Amino acid sequence: MMAHYRAPESKREQFRRYLEKAGVLDSLTNVLVALYEETEKPNNALDFIKHQLGVAGPEEDDSESLRLELNNLQKKYEQLVAENKELRNRLLQYEPAQEEGTE
Repeated sequence: MMAHYRAPESKREQFRRYLEKAGVLDSLTNVLVALYEETEKPNNALDFIKHQLGVAGPEEDDSESLRLELNNLQKKYEQLVAENKELRNRLLQYEPAQEEGTE
């Protein structure tokens, strides 16, 4: 009888098993099936895949509105800090100076 010689696993096979064990192959298969089953194919398949995997960044419109909101909030913050400083200075004018040692 001839002994069966088993060649060492190729790197490709090791990598495939790694992807399978990590659940990557299942996730990609599910996303590709979802894309296949779409009745109206998206214009950008890569964006569809990113969205399905949950890695899509914010939409461009969302990004712009968030930038505007951040800018407005920063201005409002600066105004409030200035107002707070002014009010503190006014308050100090009306409070009697506290002498050391008196409480």
